[in-house]
Amino acid sequence: MSKALFDALDEAGFGSNVHEVASEGECRVLKLEDASGEGFMTMYRVFDGIYLMYNDFHLKSCISEYQNAETVLCIDHCREGRIEHENAFGGRYYMEAGDLRIDRRVHHAGRVEMPLSHYHGISIGFLQKDAQAALRRELPFLNTDLQMLAERLCPDNKELLLRTNEPLNALFHQLYHAPKQIRLDYFRVKIAELLLILGTFDNTQHTEQRQYYPVSQTDKVKEIHGLVTERLDKTFTVEELAEIAGMPPASLRKVFKAVYGAPVYQYIKSYKMKAAAAVLISEKLSIAEIAQRFGYDNASKFSAAFRDVIGVTPQNYRNRQEDL
Repeated sequence: MSKALFDALDEAGFGSNVHEVASEGECRVLKLEDASGEGFMTMYRVFDGIYLMYNDFHLKSCISEYQNAETVLCIDHCREGRIEHENAFGGRYYMEAGDLRIDRRVHHAGRVEMPLSHYHGISIGFLQKDAQAALRRELPFLNTDLQMLAERLCPDNKELLLRTNEPLNALFHQLYHAPKQIRLDYFRVKIAELLLILGTFDNTQHTEQRQYYPVSQTDKVKEIHGLVTERLDKTFTVEELAEIAGMPPASLRKVFKAVYGAPVYQYIKSYKMKAAAAVLISEKLSIAEIAQRFGYDNASKFSAAFRDVIGVTPQNYRNRQEDL
C-alpha cells in the first residue's frame, strides 16, 4: 500500500485532539475527542492524493487544528445534522442535510460548532500534484485539470455552497451505501463520476446564494438558545427573547432558524417534548406534574404538544417503554 496520502495528511497535522484508533489496508479510522463529545473520521485512500472520508460527530463543538495539506479541492456533503463554519470575513454559514460545500481548505482551522450536537457526512479531498498525477495515470479518459477546476469553482479561495443539487445528492447517497465487497473500486468509479459532473458544472445555474450571518448575531442567538433550554419551565415569547437579545423579533426569527434549522417556537416545543420523554421514563411523576415542569399549566395542552412531536400521548409513551 502506498502511504503517501496518509503521510501527507499526517505531516499537515489533524491536531492534538485527533488520533488514529484503527488502520487496515487502505482505510484508517481517526477519533476526535472534545469535552462536549467525540467524533470519528473513517478515511479511505482511493488513489494517491485522493481520499474519501466518512464523518460522524456527536459533540457540540470542537477545535480544528487541521492545517492545509496543499489541498487543491475538497467536497463536503452533509447527510444529517448541522454544522457551522466561519469564513475569512467573519461571517458564519450553516450546512444542513443535502447541502454541499466545495473549497480548498484554506480557512479550515478554528472552532467548529454543531448546533444540534451531531453531524454526519462525507468529505472527498484531492491533494496537489499527487492527485493530478493519479488521475492521469488511473483515469486518463477524464482529462481533468484539478487546478483549473478549483480556480473555476472557488475563485479567490472562496467556498462554494450548494443547496440541494439532485445529480450530486444522488451520487453521495450511493456513496453512503457503497457495497462492502467492492468498496474501493466503487469509490474509484464514483470519483470519476463526480469529476465528470463538476467538469460541466455551471455555478450560476446550480447554486442558491447561502446567507452569511454576523458573529454578533449568531452569538446572541446562541445565548438565547442557552436560556430557553435551561429554563424549560418557562414559556418565552419571541418578543421577550428579542428584547433580551437586543435584536428585532424578525432578525431573531431569521437567525435562530439559520443556526438551529427550525423556527423558534417549533424548536423549543420539540426540545421540551424530547426532554419530557426522558422524564416520563426516569421519574415517577404524574403527567400533570411533568406538564408543569415544562411550562404547561394545562395537562391536555401538554399531551397534545407531546403527541405532535413524539407521535403518541405521554401515557402511551410511558406504557410502551415500561413494556420493553
